[in-house]
Amino acid sequence: MIEHAEALVYAVPLIEPFRGIGVREGMLLRGPAGWGEFCPFPEYDDAVAATWLAAAVEAATVGWPAPVRDRIQVNVTVPAVGPQRAHEIVAASGCRTAKVKVADHAGALAEDVARVEAVRDALGPGGALRVDANGAWSVGDAVRTIAALDRAAGGLEYVEQPCRTLEELAAVRRRVDVRIAADESIRRAEDPLRVAVAGAADIAVIKCAPLGGVRRSLEIAEAAGLPCVVSSAVETSVGLAAQLALAGALPSLDFACGLGTRALLAGDVVPAGESLVPVDGFLPVPRRAPAPDPQLVAAHAASPERAQWWHDRLARVSALVASGVRGS
Repeated sequence: MIEHAEALVYAVPLIEPFRGIGVREGMLLRGPAGWGEFCPFPEYDDAVAATWLAAAVEAATVGWPAPVRDRIQVNVTVPAVGPQRAHEIVAASGCRTAKVKVADHAGALAEDVARVEAVRDALGPGGALRVDANGAWSVGDAVRTIAALDRAAGGLEYVEQPCRTLEELAAVRRRVDVRIAADESIRRAEDPLRVAVAGAADIAVIKCAPLGGVRRSLEIAEAAGLPCVVSSAVETSVGLAAQLALAGALPSLDFACGLGTRALLAGDVVPAGESLVPVDGFLPVPRRAPAPDPQLVAAHAASPERAQWWHDRLARVSALVASGVRGS
């Protein structure tokens, strides 16, 4: 039901480097229900990318479940930048919750502390501040670093994925007073219930693209049995709409979601009036993804070489999906 030859390939620069990349690439797929976005990071293999394609196909062919709320409170995401820039990002966002990237490189603690202090100053005492280490620390390093960052923040809301494994997360959680959130551990777990059973986390961070779509993510959230935060994969507004649909459909939502990431991109592929940029810290829950604007897609078109790379990838991953292979 999706014409692969008609898929649009984009390349949108990031305002600040994020996850080691300076340009976000992906594909926009059109189907009978509208548009979906296929944008697994380039280093992911085809089996992992299969769930990302399933999410895009869901959006483009059958759409999403009905929401139970109309808007989502979101956090501003602060990349690994200097304290002055971090303060500017938060002050301009209108958000009352900030997620700060830390552990960007070895020996980053002094920089991380300065960034967190600047974010706290920008938020004021009433804002919520969380940090994300992307699994960079050992258990001992996590315990020591969380204590330092908690002091710098005047109290952290939670720490996201301080270590790589469930066993390490559980060990850290037993030794700190700050909540622990599992992100990569949710996606990689064969049984998401293990995260809760292992006592590894207080919060589950879920992302519908790597989990295979909104419906599959709702099943995983139920199985995990933990309060959930929905986070983006730094998509354009087309893919971000699916993440908002997931946040809108969760039975309960106690924390701000990591869906203010359109601000990380230097542009978008949809008209300005439909671009999913937070207003006063909130985003609406869309019923379908906004349609790409042909002029904006052309302005952010990938090079012919990169476009061919993505079309070749789409063909390979589609064959895996057709054969029943799923990534994690």
